[in-house]
Amino acid sequence: MALRFLANRFVRSIDLPQNATLLLCSTVSASYAQSVAEELVARGRPDIHFVDAPVSGGAKRAADGTLSIMAGGADASLQIARDLLQAMSAPSKLYLVPGGVGAGSNMKMVHQVLAAIHILGASEAMGLAAQLGLDARITADRIKDSEAWTWMHENRFPRMLEEEWNPGASALTIILKDAGIITTSARQSHFPTPLCATAEQIYLSALLQGYGPKDDSAMVRQYYPTPIKDVTPASLANEDPEAATQLVLDLMQGVNLVAAAEAIAFARSLGVDMAQFFELVSDAAGGSKIFVTRGLEMIEGRIGAETLSGTQTVDEVVSRLERVVQKARDLHCPVHLGNAALGVLLMAKGKGHGGEGSASVIQVYP
Repeated sequence: MALRFLANRFVRSIDLPQNATLLLCSTVSASYAQSVAEELVARGRPDIHFVDAPVSGGAKRAADGTLSIMAGGADASLQIARDLLQAMSAPSKLYLVPGGVGAGSNMKMVHQVLAAIHILGASEAMGLAAQLGLDARITADRIKDSEAWTWMHENRFPRMLEEEWNPGASALTIILKDAGIITTSARQSHFPTPLCATAEQIYLSALLQGYGPKDDSAMVRQYYPTPIKDVTPASLANEDPEAATQLVLDLMQGVNLVAAAEAIAFARSLGVDMAQFFELVSDAAGGSKIFVTRGLEMIEGRIGAETLSGTQTVDEVVSRLERVVQKARDLHCPVHLGNAALGVLLMAKGKGHGGEGSASVIQVYP
């Protein structure tokens, strides 16, 4: 017998049959998942096969049985639960994560580092585009076809454009909860997560403004006060459209680069299987073109003085992002993530990595 466990409910383990399988599918911290396993033993139920199995994919994929699942637990428990987990997930989306109970939650958490940053990054980019007077649809198409692409931008943009926020397909409170798990765990580990922490602060500000139940694509309101679909090129004034679009692309690429470094460095510090992490992120909601290219370089250790042909250096990314931040300042447009990413890149430059390939920014992190 298998039961799914709701993280906010008391486990009445004495009511479970002998050798039951218990799945914890909520997004929780690894320490919480481990505390549940310990509680089961303390209640005299070591026979229960407990699996830490956070899911990703939303309500539709849950109904379709095509979720992404990151499962951690004892080897015997994982094997017993495997058929049920496979029935809930897409064929290639079940990840049996080594490391025991808590490993699944850690894998989900470091993926959500990217998700939390990219959700806000999508709004920040489109808000800047609107402030520059760029057509939202044209700009989104340029992002989609460039190195600036993220899964979150492509997914959130239609709702951002049409303001389909009430009720939200993915409420702001969901990603705020996940960001809180990340930053709390990072503080406990004494690990810096400046971009994710910045995103969390903006989400908290929006929560105080009443955005909690709204779709997280409504974060564009933190950057532009009216519908972005109503922006007309006439508001460009003397701005060159191509140069303005490049500023938006440079903003996203700079943020995505540092986001990849932050997630990979945090994952490595937690002992996450990096090959499995790369496979998961590359085909999931935290995915980006930068992660697939520069992120792989970071994971494989292809960083340092030798710059791959066609790869930007840290200095070049700094220069581009400085132009973005200054232009945004001139427009009185906040770019929270852009500024945070620039700070990390400047630290990399200050440590002597300026002439190295941009993947060397990861060396700023422990």
